[in-house]
Amino acid sequence: MKTLLPLVAVALVAGAPAAFAQSDNSDAVGPMVTENKVDTQTFVTTVPNANMFEIESSKLAQEKSASADVKAFAAQMIKDHSKAGEDFKAALSQGQTTASIKPAGPALQPKEQQLLDDLKAATGKEFDAKYIKMQADAHKDAVALFSTYANSGDDPAMKEFAKKTLPVLKMHEKHVKELAVAHQ
Repeated sequence: MKTLLPLVAVALVAGAPAAFAQSDNSDAVGPMVTENKVDTQTFVTTVPNANMFEIESSKLAQEKSASADVKAFAAQMIKDHSKAGEDFKAALSQGQTTASIKPAGPALQPKEQQLLDDLKAATGKEFDAKYIKMQADAHKDAVALFSTYANSGDDPAMKEFAKKTLPVLKMHEKHVKELAVAHQ
């Protein structure tokens, strides 16, 4: 069974459902994700974590990057993912789901915390390269997650949130690819 989203984590704030495919056998443990569907519990627990990672890693980029284009991208990530977080909370409150997130708010999962720690330790061009790679991976995963949930989700409010957020995530994915080319 594959790990769910190494970096949707790195998103969203989250197409290619193979990124989320898990074995559909009876031995599977944990949230149900198949090639064509993401269950609501998985979606509502993954999104806040991914969003938080996007914001925290982008705050680091604003502090540590020496590149104006990386800093500008990071500022856009903070702005857009902060709004996505507000939109997510609104959709969750209007939704029909019984899925829940931790009441104290999302905490980074261990994998995302490790990525953030790795990023904190990097400097200069190494920092920019790591940040860009993490953002590229995160947005690829986020686009796949959001696309799959927008098409197959079972909570109408969360589905609408996924549909509304998907174009922004696709724009981020395109922008980070352009950054990667500029920083090769």
